[in-house]
Amino acid sequence: MTLDALQQRLGYRFSKPELLQQALTHRSHSAQHNERLEFLGDSILGFVTSDYLVRLHPDLPEGPLSKRKAHFVSAERLYEAARRLDLGKHLRLGKGEELSGGRSKRALLADAVEAIIAALYLDAGLEVARSFVETNILVAAEESSEEAPAGISDHKSALQELAQARK
Repeated sequence: MTLDALQQRLGYRFSKPELLQQALTHRSHSAQHNERLEFLGDSILGFVTSDYLVRLHPDLPEGPLSKRKAHFVSAERLYEAARRLDLGKHLRLGKGEELSGGRSKRALLADAVEAIIAALYLDAGLEVARSFVETNILVAAEESSEEAPAGISDHKSALQELAQARK
């Protein structure tokens, strides 16, 4: 299956297409799988999201920034991005994952988005990865007008808020 259509949806043509191929490869398929890229992509996603939120909300304290970041980098937001990009049909899966519906599994699709972020970074640098994250995850999540539920926060944010309150 050609990756031309996917590269068009990504808005970027890879100079090293093997990076994109690896980003789409689950460990059940090959020893050259996407877990290392996923690891790097998660960090890039966190950095780009933090930078975006600090620039967008210069007066917002750390607690609310952390809650918004958790909302934007959640598996659900990544899954939504994967669905919009139609990543499922491009995943390279082993037979077991294929038979168990791996192309539509939320976790596999979210992981592939993180791996693609890293592949973009390694192929073209931070600005291309930043553009992808801002366009396909951050702005898309804002446009859905879905806010993080007010009473729900991630555990790290809750602990930070408790520590701040207790000084």
